[in-house]
Amino acid sequence: MQNSLFPENSFPAQDRQGSKNKPTVSKQDLNRSQQEAVAHLDGPLLVVAGAGSGKTRTLVYRVAHLLGQGILPENLLLLTFTRRASQEMLLRASHLLDESCQDVAGGTFHAMANMLLRRYGYHIGYAPNFTIIDRSDAEGIINILKSSLSLAGAGKRFPTKRVIINMISKAVNRSTDLETLLYDEYEHLEEFLNSILLLQDHYEKFKFAHGLMDYDDLLVNLKQVLKENDQVRQEVSQRFQYIMVDEYQDTNAIQAAIVRLMASTHNNVMAVGDDSQSIYSFRGADFRNIMDFPSIFPNTRIIKLEENYRSTQPILSMTNAIIEKADEKYTKTLFTKVEGGNKPELYNAADAGEEARYIAGRITELQKDGLPLNEMAVLFRSGFHSYKLEIELASKGIPFEKRGGLKLTESAHIKDFLSYFRILVNDQDNLSWNRVLLLLDKVGPKTAQKILAALKASEEPFEALKEYPAAPVWRKGVLELAAVMQKLKDPVLTPVEQFEIISEYYQPIFQRIYYDDYPKRSRDLEQLRTIIAGYDSLAKLVDDTALEPPETIVVEDSTDRLILSTVHSAKGLEWDTVFIISLAEGKFPVSQALPGAQWEEERRLLYVAATRAKKRLYLTYPREIMSVDRQFSRAPLSPFLAEISHSLYTSSGRAHNQAVGYGGGSSGYSFSMGNRGRRSMGAASLNQNKKQLKDASSLDQGQAVTHPFFGRGIIDKVTGDRTVEVVFDRHGRKTLHLDYAKLEKIK
Repeated sequence: MQNSLFPENSFPAQDRQGSKNKPTVSKQDLNRSQQEAVAHLDGPLLVVAGAGSGKTRTLVYRVAHLLGQGILPENLLLLTFTRRASQEMLLRASHLLDESCQDVAGGTFHAMANMLLRRYGYHIGYAPNFTIIDRSDAEGIINILKSSLSLAGAGKRFPTKRVIINMISKAVNRSTDLETLLYDEYEHLEEFLNSILLLQDHYEKFKFAHGLMDYDDLLVNLKQVLKENDQVRQEVSQRFQYIMVDEYQDTNAIQAAIVRLMASTHNNVMAVGDDSQSIYSFRGADFRNIMDFPSIFPNTRIIKLEENYRSTQPILSMTNAIIEKADEKYTKTLFTKVEGGNKPELYNAADAGEEARYIAGRITELQKDGLPLNEMAVLFRSGFHSYKLEIELASKGIPFEKRGGLKLTESAHIKDFLSYFRILVNDQDNLSWNRVLLLLDKVGPKTAQKILAALKASEEPFEALKEYPAAPVWRKGVLELAAVMQKLKDPVLTPVEQFEIISEYYQPIFQRIYYDDYPKRSRDLEQLRTIIAGYDSLAKLVDDTALEPPETIVVEDSTDRLILSTVHSAKGLEWDTVFIISLAEGKFPVSQALPGAQWEEERRLLYVAATRAKKRLYLTYPREIMSVDRQFSRAPLSPFLAEISHSLYTSSGRAHNQAVGYGGGSSGYSFSMGNRGRRSMGAASLNQNKKQLKDASSLDQGQAVTHPFFGRGIIDKVTGDRTVEVVFDRHGRKTLHLDYAKLEKIK
């Protein structure tokens, strides 16, 4: 493969002549819409490619067709999001036509920017031999600058280099300023704002002074060169006379601006993507790019690819209904010529435990029927949603691989917390003792080993800890640990009561050690609390959460593992059978999603998840969620399912007959609430609850309220006509929209 990544010696090459005698590309493998997209020659083209509709095939044939029309390979540009994707496309194109396809410039935005900046970077002060730094290099520079600016050192809790670089990169990719980003996502670091801004300024100057660019700089600097220099912009545009961009819905604002600038002399841009699969806003992807393409490029032709080659029609009918409710979209209806297939199945579980048991049982049945584990996947909105399932799979000996998010016992803060439980079950567990001792302020590895030796030599480790001759500087920490461990030994305490005691003790340690991202980690602790609430035996809990239990399973064929994956990590993949779990409001969509852009992206996430399935799609819904006081609260079905017709899927489960009734048509579900009456769970019906607060103007700071899941809380801030910030007793701060929150005042 000669030249799939922008060879420098091919620029420019306007004097070469193309050949019109190349073999004709046969389009017999394309449907009508694909043929139209391939045959389009001049002018802007937007190909709205539904899931599984053969967009890669269309791009491959398009490359071969353009070359077959006599266009020079070096005048084509194929932009993809991975190097491998472009290489495979150009290789497939060469099989259709000839080796000239290998001379097409293809690769990522960053690779293309690197090539162009080597040639034109001098316009903004960069020599052709600038150095590209990776993430570890960037973090190293931040460390150097922190020290030189006296922002680091003993006793200082300044954010880590990793968090600083993440913040700077996020701000660039979202085309926002660092201050706005901090208040949006890192409000707990507000006290460091001025120092972080100072560090950012020095970081940019350091890179420029030393001829360095990080990955984000490649795009930022290319945009600057193209925007500020008319001659460069014209030369680049004339060089790349036909531009093709894959996964256009995943581009950020900078990438879209670069495409616009590079096409300034011709507008020959073919953007391929699916607005319904725009799910990466957290990385900076901008949904508006694909929606605004026709206005940015006047006279755009829009071609929709709607024939699906992956899924059965019952699965497609359901996914069509999910995305049909989107506020803004390119309307399309996926269909397939493949016959047969069963409707998706919604399993109504009583709780997360029953949900996990159902999935494990169904997987076992399918495996016995001959379906390999690696042809099955369990998808979820957030990494911690699978924790209960992980425990169940481990107990059943079902091997799995988790993608996106850590396994329950891989997170450092979860390991910390579980260590206290392990010590209560086995006071000779030196590994756990060592971990909790190292959490103490001023206690290092050597000191911890000395304490461990004393505990090991004693028949009563807890008493030995209390009596240990600690140095004054860390004596208070040792005594507090001894006191809390003694308190936890009370035999009348339930595991959830022990959790509460540990939580109160651990919280200041947690915020001290994980000070730069503890709000994000707190969600894992909330999930752990929910899991623990289902146990009566501490020993059983410890057994079920043994360190990395899946790794103890011996698998003869290491490739035959069930896939557990977040939806984000599953995009672009497919499986014979897919389970989508935790389809309850507050989990999918997540409780933090506000109506508008966030809510709509949650809808698209469910669409992406459902379109991964080829033959079987299972949806599971835990109807009841156990709180820490061992009380059940009803969790509404995800509104994305509640608002579509129940005729599109079948329902089953122990909780189904008693709990679920249909309101007719596609109005959604109504759930039996026993003696407490009925509560409508359809998103469109929430305002029918007469007790529900509808207008934020009736709320004041300090007002006590209650929420069906989060419990009791206090209004901390009224942030809009229908949005409030509430600090809940057990779940912390939440931003809620009154159309969905079902808040009630407490008199």
